[in-house]
Amino acid sequence: MAEENNLKPSYTLHVYYTRYSSWGARAQLVLEYFGIPYRVAYYNYSDSSQTPPAELAILPVLDVAPTPALGLAPAEKEPLRVPDSLAICEFLAEQHPDKHLWPADPHLRATARAAAAQMHSGFTALRAAYPCNFVARFEGPGVPFDDAVAKDVQKLLALWGDVRSRARKRLALLGEEDQGFLCGGFSIADAFFWPVLWRLRTYNVPLAGIGEDARMWMETMWKDPVMKAQGSEYFRQERDPLTKMALYDDVFRDKPGVTAGKFAEDWSFDGPAI
Repeated sequence: MAEENNLKPSYTLHVYYTRYSSWGARAQLVLEYFGIPYRVAYYNYSDSSQTPPAELAILPVLDVAPTPALGLAPAEKEPLRVPDSLAICEFLAEQHPDKHLWPADPHLRATARAAAAQMHSGFTALRAAYPCNFVARFEGPGVPFDDAVAKDVQKLLALWGDVRSRARKRLALLGEEDQGFLCGGFSIADAFFWPVLWRLRTYNVPLAGIGEDARMWMETMWKDPVMKAQGSEYFRQERDPLTKMALYDDVFRDKPGVTAGKFAEDWSFDGPAI
């Protein structure tokens, strides 16, 4: 399933349906937020008619059409193939330096890269306990929240607060506008934490002790029009039965103490008690 986005694109993003895919959602959000034209090819590994070809078994993958600007001769038949969400975002940052996918300031850029790297490889207990399902809602005492998950949540909230605190001070020193994202303006770092925001919402995760900096960053993300548009895309997918992956929808099937449902598409963030 492929769809066009804006102008004739040089990029094709291969992803599992992003309402379930944290890795794919990150790359897609970066493309959307910075207005980079692309095509998207969606797959569903639970449906044999929609599985990706063998060479695309591990997604996301960004295919890049051969162009002289990339040092690739148009006569080349094979696209440049970039796997992994972080590698995709780094590649896009190199190809579009004018869009500042990372902060321009070296101090903020280093901070943003370190934060994204932590999300890329860390918070394993939280991620294992809560599979991605962006439109679902699971509530009740049966939803897991053990010590390892609680530790990851506190680490996550502390990281957001620390990055925002340091960014505010740095931006004030530089005399630059603070737009409320992790390092001022939206960057790859924010995109990397986008899926975990949904995880916190989907599983009604307690956010006890959240600081004001972290809370305000969450509000900035949830209320941004591009993020809202991405949310609408996940709900659009949900209305198509071909996108369903029962593994994620039935994660707590027959488990006592868990109520399953879904959020309203017009849900809005009004504080940390989500």
